[in-house]
Amino acid sequence: MLSQYVPIVGLFALAAAFALFSVTVAPFMGPRRYNRAKLAAYECGIEPVDQPLTGGRFPVKFYLTAMLFIVFDIEVVFLYPWAVANDALGLWGLFAMVVFIGTVFIAYAYEWRRGGLEWD
Repeated sequence: MLSQYVPIVGLFALAAAFALFSVTVAPFMGPRRYNRAKLAAYECGIEPVDQPLTGGRFPVKFYLTAMLFIVFDIEVVFLYPWAVANDALGLWGLFAMVVFIGTVFIAYAYEWRRGGLEWD
């Protein structure tokens, strides 16, 4: 009975060996051309400033963008299975999906009205 799991264990072992090999060999084979720009902290082109970790407030637009991503990510997760099983669900499935898309549209309208789609 355990012989059914041998290919899966072998695949995990192969993946672990490849990951370990890649991490071990990368420092020896990779280029070493360090300069000041590569060692600097990356902050989307903004010069890094020294401030405490708890200092500074994030604009609300960051959270609105994250909320928009979550809304549409959840929508896609539910739309794919519905599209596959559309024939089997019948009229009730269509009604349920219209209600779902309506609630997603309410979240989209809220995001749009709050200015989450505009970048200054």
